[in-house]
Amino acid sequence: MVMKNYRVMIVDDHPLMRRGIKQLLGLDPTFTVVAEASSGAEAIAMTAQFTPDVILLDLNMKGLSGLDTLKALRDEGVDARIIVLTVSDSRSDVYALIDAGADGYLLKDSEPEQLLEHIRQAAEGQNVISDAVADYLSSRSEQHDPFAALTERELDVLQEVARGMSNKQVAAQLHISEETVKVHIRNMLRKLNVRSRVAATVMYLEAKSQ
Repeated sequence: MVMKNYRVMIVDDHPLMRRGIKQLLGLDPTFTVVAEASSGAEAIAMTAQFTPDVILLDLNMKGLSGLDTLKALRDEGVDARIIVLTVSDSRSDVYALIDAGADGYLLKDSEPEQLLEHIRQAAEGQNVISDAVADYLSSRSEQHDPFAALTERELDVLQEVARGMSNKQVAAQLHISEETVKVHIRNMLRKLNVRSRVAATVMYLEAKSQ
């Protein structure tokens, strides 16, 4: 069986932190660090150049913040697994980054072995959250309308998908490109924490019937 290899980009404005993360990833043969960026602007340029599978993104950076960098990458249709790696355990930061399309939110003070395992899980398609902040999301989901995080355009797309329309038909109906529809659907699935448009449709129809 051929072992999967994940191409990783590290985005952090502290050289020492980048070196430490690179050394940690070096312990796992499934990871290859293909790029290191010291700013959000560098990260956006390097993503286009190196097409990483996984992006480890610091939150608090000089210049473009981690949040703005994440939004810019998602707006450009980047579908790499983006994991925020930060010192901030602020509830508002967790909500903002997850809503913007992060696939994980990990704290830098995590145990190295656990951090490596979480990064591996994220690379394989799971959404990963450090235990210390996981309660924020579970308590939020109990109190909030899951559709409140969707933008107006994402709701428009979901409504058309729920009617059984294909991406091409949704694009024609909403006068946007098919690629833009795909980006909206990808972000929508992340925010609703479901893995398919069918699951999103079921959730939407159930909510409408209540």
